[in-house]
Amino acid sequence: MAILELKNIVKKYRIGNEIITALDGVDLAVEAGEFIVILGTSGCGKTTLLNIAAGLEKPTRGEVVFRGVTISKLKEKKTVMFRRKQMGFIFQSYNLLPALTAQENVALPLVFDGVKPRERVLRSVKMLKQVGLMERREHKPSQMSGGQQQRVSIARALINNPRIIFADEPTGNLDTRTTLDIMGQLQRAVKENGQTLVMVTHDQEVAEFADRIIYMVDGRIVEEKQGGTHL
Repeated sequence: MAILELKNIVKKYRIGNEIITALDGVDLAVEAGEFIVILGTSGCGKTTLLNIAAGLEKPTRGEVVFRGVTISKLKEKKTVMFRRKQMGFIFQSYNLLPALTAQENVALPLVFDGVKPRERVLRSVKMLKQVGLMERREHKPSQMSGGQQQRVSIARALINNPRIIFADEPTGNLDTRTTLDIMGQLQRAVKENGQTLVMVTHDQEVAEFADRIIYMVDGRIVEEKQGGTHL
């Protein structure tokens, strides 16, 4: 059963006197528990599609339906609440707070949700164990490598047990060996937790970790195929 449906998504931007079409009638259904990658070169519309799927941007035309709710029509305040309860996010730039330890960064979403301190510690420790970073729990971002920081951001994205995780080029700043390690951990984590993952990348090798690969060119889906090479 589809957890996420994008129906005839069109996104246009005005730049000066010119209208740019970033997405041109995109239809996509994502099944619950599926790991899909949207693959394409820079400027193909993949990040715009991810942002619209996650409710970070509104489409010019079309609908985004998540678990039966048309999130593309929600008011901004309701959209924010919906994202906080249902979605997790992993970005290329990690977005960790430099003054906080790894454990404190992981626990941050629980602070916003009013979870008690003892429960925050238990859950953040569990997530750090899952991504293999317990020995770095008291370290701040400046004391960790890029790969370690990204694992912290993955743990933070997973801590609220979101139904779906959106990842935007999460290995873009990492070397090849670290990329394969991070992708293996992320793939295992979402499978173990029964979560859905939607990722955008330009890297074919990263894409092969997915169950399904969606190819985009010039704002359109042009092909899809099975992934799973790294299972």
